[in-house]
Amino acid sequence: MALSGRLIRSRIKSVKNTKKITKAMELVSAAKMRRTVASALQSRQYAKYAWELLLRLKQSGNEALAAEHPLLVMRPVNKILLIAITSNRGLAGAFNSNVIKKAVEQIKNPYQIARNRSGAVWVEPATPEPQIDFVIVGKRGEGVIRKFTKNIVASFIDFPDVPKFSDAEPLIKLATESYKKGEYDKVALVYTDFVSALVQKPKIRQILPVSEVDIEKTLFPEGESLPEDTAATLDDSAVFEPSVNEIINMAVTRLIESQVYQAVLESSASEHSARMMAMRQATDAATEMIDTLTLVFNQARQASITREISEISAGKAALE
Repeated sequence: MALSGRLIRSRIKSVKNTKKITKAMELVSAAKMRRTVASALQSRQYAKYAWELLLRLKQSGNEALAAEHPLLVMRPVNKILLIAITSNRGLAGAFNSNVIKKAVEQIKNPYQIARNRSGAVWVEPATPEPQIDFVIVGKRGEGVIRKFTKNIVASFIDFPDVPKFSDAEPLIKLATESYKKGEYDKVALVYTDFVSALVQKPKIRQILPVSEVDIEKTLFPEGESLPEDTAATLDDSAVFEPSVNEIINMAVTRLIESQVYQAVLESSASEHSARMMAMRQATDAATEMIDTLTLVFNQARQASITREISEISAGKAALE
């Protein structure tokens, strides 16, 4: 009993220490999640205004000018740049594996992602097997995706827990400049969309060329849409200062920047939420294990006491 009891007490102490760690990690992740969610909501509102402005300009007789913008031009797809947003750390449940699984699906079936949508019409790719190059955000994604493909053109592994816009600027510049130069015919994001603290969904969204369908899916949750007065066109007598071209260029640029930054924030919020839930489950499991070990310890101690009483009674009986 002495040895067994000592081992059980040591195990209980170890599990209690683990529980303290998981509880602390849960609280830290919850605090980071709240900060990231607040930033994501603010960024989403900014992107909505940029999208509304671009729609109003296109509907006011400037659609031809908007269509000529280099970031709006649709080309036959030969090469695709896929930006996969993962995390630098683990202990986040299925957060990383879901994004990686989504990315690997595109490697195995590149034809599906190579199709472009123009309104309700699908535009087929220029080749049945387009090349997919990757930009990876996070150490976890890079290590796994590199096993499936060598076409990794850049990696970003220094994103903070609560990213700022300046942290995403190099990523945005890489995507937009590559598309403008014609190095890629399509740029898409693979990220985890934050729905709630309990639900996070891995998604793929096209960012270049600008797709109305993908933008509205990214910026507007299910059941939400643009305000009704958005469809109203601007007055013909409206005077633009600076020129319409400059306004369209600024609106498109800001829209793409906000989309990428939005995806980074959504992924960050999803990561902290997934880690919070994983640590909560670990804490609950530790609590159950402590209860079980305590029961085993009490049973072993009771058995030892019963055995000692039996030995004393037997010794007394032998003396009589």
